[in-house]
Amino acid sequence: MEKDFKKEFSYKAAQKRVKDIKGFYVHLIVYLFINTAILIVTTRGEGLINGLGDISSYSTVFFWGIGLLAHWASVFGPSFIFGKKWEERKIKELMDREKKQIWK
Repeated sequence: MEKDFKKEFSYKAAQKRVKDIKGFYVHLIVYLFINTAILIVTTRGEGLINGLGDISSYSTVFFWGIGLLAHWASVFGPSFIFGKKWEERKIKELMDREKKQIWK
């Protein structure tokens, strides 16, 4: 019975992870599509070089980009920054430090 519970829990966790990753990629695609369209529309008639010099063309790209970065961090950040390799290195570091203190 406990094995079934663990299997179901693992499945639900994996299912949530896939949903989170998919949500991020949809967000990224919408970000790229909408901001490309905004930049094309705002530079229209001004020429590409002159239009890109206007800072107001970048406000949506910049602030939405901050939100996209936060979304990335919520989906990939913890395991990317504090993944298994980091845990293993930290455990080894703490064990080595403890060993040095004991032998002093």
